[in-house]
Amino acid sequence: MEKIKLIVLDCDGVLTDGKISYDNNRVEIKNFSAHDGLGTFLLRFTDIKIAVVTGRRSECLAQRCEDLKIDLLYQKISNKRETIESILSELGLEWENIAYMGDDWNDWPAMSKAGFKTTPANGNDVIKERVDWVAPRNGGDGAVRDLIDYILRKQGIYEHCVEAYLKHIDPDGNANI
Repeated sequence: MEKIKLIVLDCDGVLTDGKISYDNNRVEIKNFSAHDGLGTFLLRFTDIKIAVVTGRRSECLAQRCEDLKIDLLYQKISNKRETIESILSELGLEWENIAYMGDDWNDWPAMSKAGFKTTPANGNDVIKERVDWVAPRNGGDGAVRDLIDYILRKQGIYEHCVEAYLKHIDPDGNANI
């Protein structure tokens, strides 16, 4: 786990519960977990980056990544492995430096190469048999936070990240990071 420097996430089924909803105006609606969001804030006190690589395009996801200051967002990607190889090259990392959370077969070609393969509790059953770790919670319900906490604990820096985060909370409870 000490080699992990990049967490790669799928969107639907990982950051969300996998449901794709539209309103009567054909506007897409997604639900994201606040627990996952706070986990991404903890990563700001480490050298671990997050990349979101998804096969669909969503303004909701773009907004969520902007809110969380996730700069590595790749949407409408048909070949996730090729895209991730480009990211690795840009960051000077190797596949062994990746923790990849995906939930279904569209993730497997890239996820299979990652140093640490993981899926939410509600991931595809066969994918769950092939990964290194299954998060206790479902996608969209804190699975990403479970992964972040797991990595930080295994690297022995969880408490440091929490303490650093708490130092950046103002009296009203807002994070200033």
